[in-house]
Amino acid sequence: MKVALVILNWNGKHLLEKFLPSVIEHSADDAQIYVADNASTDDSVAYLKQHFPQIKCIQNTSNGGYAKGYNESLQGLTEELFILMNSDILTTQNWLKPIIKEFITDKNLGAAQPKILDLKRKSHFEYAGGAGGFIDRLGYPFCRGRIFETLEEDHGQYDDVAPIFWASGACLIIRNDLFWKVGALDELFFAHQEEIDLCWRIHGTGKTIKCIGKSTVYHLGGATLEQMNPQKTFLNFRNNLILLLKNVAGIQVWLLLFIRLCLDGIAAFKFLIEGKPAHFFAILRAHFNFYSKIFIVLKKRHNILKITKYYQINSIVWMHFVSKKKQYDEIF
Repeated sequence: MKVALVILNWNGKHLLEKFLPSVIEHSADDAQIYVADNASTDDSVAYLKQHFPQIKCIQNTSNGGYAKGYNESLQGLTEELFILMNSDILTTQNWLKPIIKEFITDKNLGAAQPKILDLKRKSHFEYAGGAGGFIDRLGYPFCRGRIFETLEEDHGQYDDVAPIFWASGACLIIRNDLFWKVGALDELFFAHQEEIDLCWRIHGTGKTIKCIGKSTVYHLGGATLEQMNPQKTFLNFRNNLILLLKNVAGIQVWLLLFIRLCLDGIAAFKFLIEGKPAHFFAILRAHFNFYSKIFIVLKKRHNILKITKYYQINSIVWMHFVSKKKQYDEIF
């Protein structure tokens, strides 16, 4: 099975210096490695061509974020599998082999991710994906190994091959033909949660998504936007609303959006009380920006394959903050 491993880069020369050697060492035998550059203004491309001439460089004409960057970069690639990998991923020996084996064995497997651990604390799962993601009825994401800010210690509890709702965009593996069949990444998202939207559409085709727990990578996280950057707050809140309106079938979506309006208001005032006014205004901007795009999103509702049951629980917020369930296995 031919595999294209595509690393998206934007002004990340320091990340290429640190992480690309491990990717080459552990992946070059199993995949063709590409670096897709989103019109960097540092000398990333020159550095890449000088120090890693064996790596194919794809140069995009603008910084269109994660979604547009990958949509442009993957055009014309003929490999059967795409790996969309962040530039701050440290790979491990033979990490790709269990994933490729699973795609060969399971013809219905549409997308997957490895187990993602925290590079800064290697004994624990990492925020962006853990051991595979889910969402609750209100659209809040959570993972095996990560519920909100609570990160579990890895002691092999997720070393299985397990079905999940969404695979992390930090290291997302998807079949080439399926990526284009479901419409690629939605560029309206720009960055953050576009992989959940993509996976939602994959489920609509009847394909499955899995976490391959025998495969492990380490993620630095926050290399492009730090966790508490107000712009990340803006994108996460806005994109989650877009995700719901675009994908939740029926009129129930309007009740969900009203509930989210109330909950997001509580979150905004919590930031204000904590002395974080920039995040308060980021949530306000997120809602106003979402409202300005409602008619654009409504048109997209008619162009996707919907599924009726996208959630396993009604509210991860209630389970975590009220019922004090801190780990995935305490909820299920």
